[in-house]
Amino acid sequence: MNPIKLNTLSAFALLVLAGGGATLQAQTSAPKEAITVPLVIVKKAPVTENDLKRWSHLDLVKDTIPGMSVDKAYAELLQGKKGQKVIVGIVDSGVDIEHPDLQGMIWTNAKEVPGNGIDDDKNGFIDDVHGWNFLGDAVHENLEMTRLVKKGDNGSAEYKNALAQYNEKYEKALQDKQEVDFLLDVHNTIKKELNKTTYKLEDLAAVTSTDPKVVQSKKIMTQIFTNAGPTFDPEAELKDYSEQVYDQLNYNLNKEYDGRKIVGDNPDDIKNNHYGNNIVFGPDKEKALHGTHVAGIIAQIRHNDLGGDGITNNVEILTVRAVPDGDEYDKDIALAIRYAVDNGAKVINGSFGKSFSPHKQWVYEAIKYAAKKDVLIVHAAGNDGSNIDETKNINFPNDAEDNIKEFADNVLTIGAINKAYGENVVAGFSNFGKINVDVFAPGEEIYATVPNNKYKYLQGTSMASPNAAGVAALIRSYYPKLKASQVKHILMDSGVLLPAQVVLGENPNPNEKPAPVSSSESSKTGKMVNAYNALLMAEKMSKK
Repeated sequence: MNPIKLNTLSAFALLVLAGGGATLQAQTSAPKEAITVPLVIVKKAPVTENDLKRWSHLDLVKDTIPGMSVDKAYAELLQGKKGQKVIVGIVDSGVDIEHPDLQGMIWTNAKEVPGNGIDDDKNGFIDDVHGWNFLGDAVHENLEMTRLVKKGDNGSAEYKNALAQYNEKYEKALQDKQEVDFLLDVHNTIKKELNKTTYKLEDLAAVTSTDPKVVQSKKIMTQIFTNAGPTFDPEAELKDYSEQVYDQLNYNLNKEYDGRKIVGDNPDDIKNNHYGNNIVFGPDKEKALHGTHVAGIIAQIRHNDLGGDGITNNVEILTVRAVPDGDEYDKDIALAIRYAVDNGAKVINGSFGKSFSPHKQWVYEAIKYAAKKDVLIVHAAGNDGSNIDETKNINFPNDAEDNIKEFADNVLTIGAINKAYGENVVAGFSNFGKINVDVFAPGEEIYATVPNNKYKYLQGTSMASPNAAGVAALIRSYYPKLKASQVKHILMDSGVLLPAQVVLGENPNPNEKPAPVSSSESSKTGKMVNAYNALLMAEKMSKK
């Protein structure tokens, strides 16, 4: 499933209803020397709207925002340099390849003649001009735990775990339905009172009604706005939240629903491997929102006065649609990785993940295949606010069969940070783990392309992963001789340190302040990806 945190309404609603040192490199004509970031970063000014749209490109020292110093890298390290194009595979829900801010950034298979109905390059995929859609016309899907429960009790521990998690998740979904129905009623009350479809915090001050329902609704929406911040759009975000909850009940957790039937393959047979079609955004372009956003974070055109900016425009986005609205099938992911590798991808972004993986060996073999072909896979750590070092919280796909020892050195697992440097810089929703999370990247309030010429703020480790993948692509563009494993370790080793103490995970009780822990507990490195440092390290490593 796409690790995306569509909104934080649930946490806000519960609140209402419940009543380190870091190093960067200085650029001078003399040999570059490390400078130390103060332990306490004092924010100089409120974040402007323009800065918010591209905060992941800003610099911790200059801007007091823990971005990846992308602007600094371009200004001080890449001026006058020309990199080569890098193919980046986006294994996701599909990409709107017609979005104006992605034009010129889409991979084209030069070996295929578009629309002739012939497999010109003889790879088994007819007219795969811009990638492949392994889901065909399928959109919705069960969670993997639902599929395991549907198959019946086989006496395994996996079945027992799946059943327990399914029952817990189903009860939570029912509670969420009550909550979202309540919030929609509150929102509709305010809309009716204001005679507006959408509104801002200042509009609520104009509500003077003494009707008890209106008074309560005003109080609740004021609290939500106060917590959500300036980008909160009640109409859009409540709609997203409602769809998320109802999709869980209608599709993800519905044991009677069969989302695979329309695809026509056998998902338990890896040899049955040529299916789907070449429509890379799927049957409903709007449902390609997640993949289009991921693609935009990496590649939307820089400095064109449209939307936000991508990390690099020296890329070609190769779309592989394999992630439905629900949990992805292991077979689709394994074949998608192999397809991207075989068509020249040097970086693959995987903003998806799930708790159960019955055919994980197929994915492991695909990861090893990518490693053999020198391809870096950047993967989202997941959005459960959990320690994925613990066996009960494993986030698949992973790169260690025992959840400890890596079987390949080409997978980079990314957690998410927000824009406020301090003990709360790690996003509450982000998974963590000093064994299985490698490094963090910006993942909260990220502005990027969505289908049909639009843009949107989204948050999740889904957004952190392509931020890191974009920096990886930048390195592979300017330093193409570096291997995938070298690029992985450059992103890890060159990062900026998190504060010495950080809060990890979401606090189940919003009335209590969680205790911070050592940032060494957060990940292997306790660091945040930094493009400036990464390029400096890549330069030194390439000379060796």
